[in-house]
Amino acid sequence: MKYNRVLLKLSGESLMGEDKYGIDPQRLSHYAHEIKSAASIGTQISVVIGGGNIFRGLQAEATGIEKVQGDYMGMIATLINGMALQSALEQIGVQTRLMSAIEIREVAEPYIRRRAIRHLEKGRVVIFGAGTGSPYFTTDSAAALRASEIDADVILKGTRVDGVYTADPEHNPDAQRIDDISFKQVIKLGLRIMDMTAFTLCEENNLPIVIFDINTPGNLRRIVDGELVGSRIG
Repeated sequence: MKYNRVLLKLSGESLMGEDKYGIDPQRLSHYAHEIKSAASIGTQISVVIGGGNIFRGLQAEATGIEKVQGDYMGMIATLINGMALQSALEQIGVQTRLMSAIEIREVAEPYIRRRAIRHLEKGRVVIFGAGTGSPYFTTDSAAALRASEIDADVILKGTRVDGVYTADPEHNPDAQRIDDISFKQVIKLGLRIMDMTAFTLCEENNLPIVIFDINTPGNLRRIVDGELVGSRIG
């Protein structure tokens, strides 16, 4: 299946590379070139990126910061990553728009569904920042929500593993890869693909998810061009 409009979900931690925090310039450049390659064949691409490389809501508990305040701090961290990705893309000639669920007009457009779709139709890469704009929701939930709103064909979740496994392949050498699996099977097996809110939203809207290794050059282009890469949930 060749995809026309996709939402790419990236974790903030993936931007760290081998570092313990922050943004690795080489990893950022890699992601930008992967997105440019996929967009060059006419695929409309939107992106949701986490903020775990800068701040996680879980960290707030250890510092005594209340949950809601910590979640808003995490949303701002996603905007920092979004600005970095936007800059990396524009440096290699890709037109972008950064849209925020929290109003910060100096650095990002406010999120408006119809405007986001129009940007995509004009061939711009749209980066969605600040999550859903509300606390208690992860960037996985934001990805599922935005993908549903813009009528994306699929969510492409870029990770450091090459698909869905029966167990964590980094800790269990006997884990077996599953190339195609249903939403119900994922729940039955207790596999943690996304948080349950995001996962349920995808299931209810018949929105498939592809889990793939984003660090392998060319993978994103191959997926949007119709090749079977990674694991498909749907």
